[in-house]
Amino acid sequence: MKRRTFSAALASGLAAPALIGLTTGTARAQSGGKPATIRIGFPGAGTAGRPLPSSGFTANVVFRGELEQEFAADGIKIEWKYYVGAGPALNEAYANGLLDFCFGHGDLPLIVGRSTGLKHKILLSSGRGGDTYFVVPASSSAKSIKDLEGKILSCQKGTAGQLRLYRFLAHHGYKEPEKQFRIISQITDDRRASLATGNIAGALDTPFGLEARGIARTLDQIFDDPFQNVPGSVWVGEAFEQRHPDLVQRIVNRLVKTAHWSSQEANRETQYQLWTRAGDNTYIDNKRVWDRTKDLRNRITPLLDEYYTASIQRSVNEIKGHRLSRRDVSLDGWIEPKYLNHALREQKLETYWPTQDANGKFIRT
Repeated sequence: MKRRTFSAALASGLAAPALIGLTTGTARAQSGGKPATIRIGFPGAGTAGRPLPSSGFTANVVFRGELEQEFAADGIKIEWKYYVGAGPALNEAYANGLLDFCFGHGDLPLIVGRSTGLKHKILLSSGRGGDTYFVVPASSSAKSIKDLEGKILSCQKGTAGQLRLYRFLAHHGYKEPEKQFRIISQITDDRRASLATGNIAGALDTPFGLEARGIARTLDQIFDDPFQNVPGSVWVGEAFEQRHPDLVQRIVNRLVKTAHWSSQEANRETQYQLWTRAGDNTYIDNKRVWDRTKDLRNRITPLLDEYYTASIQRSVNEIKGHRLSRRDVSLDGWIEPKYLNHALREQKLETYWPTQDANGKFIRT
């Protein structure tokens, strides 16, 4: 198969929607039979490219071997793929027919991929919420964001982190971030190295492990703001879904089962330990960040509720406003809730998770 470079297509804006993603998931189809392998991507990797996910119930699916157990009797192998290049790299892999599912795509690459013609169906949310921390080098003399005007800030461009940084700066009155700061693109490892050397003035990052090592300090933080962070998404390639709806349902069943396990207080500490394996965050990072969430169901949730859809629509509007995509994206026909609804009914979890309205207010607790 001749591979295309997704980033080049994105840059030119000439990607043909009718062509991209049509072959995704079909290369291994065996006359309508079960696939030998199900390929699942994560938009990220652990420290130094360690092939492990970082947090959330989708990560727990990996650590607990849920899908391997589910498909062992079928002889179907689960192939996990991790992309240091995060969401944009995952888009490129999918465009080249190398993936069937994504567990936890952030809003910017999810929407940009859709705008260029990638064909997938959103199955459930991979989680939501969380606080926002802005860090500066430990030696920085900055006392506020205003002290950093015109200086170098870092994020991984093309990922959800870019929009999070834009939202954070907008919260502080900066509506044209690329003009008011010098924003460069770095992966997490490089960004943290630049904080240690003082080569950047600041970035969004989980601060506690960095502070403990004397690398950075927290300059600003935003707590409990439903507009700062957008839910992640789990999707399946359209071709795979059309060929194997039964397998899609089994995967969603396991995801919901794991989300339920992950949202229980008795499993909180176990998860903190599991999530350290990727090396992205230390145990203290996981504990300090997640201990602020008193009810884990508020963050560890698969729901496609009003808040989810409104958040994705807001991101569509933001992406257009920042001119990060040239095409309109509609949610119509993109979100497929039937698999999630079936799993919730089957596991008697239809009213288990709190729901939120479009503005993030809890309407069922």
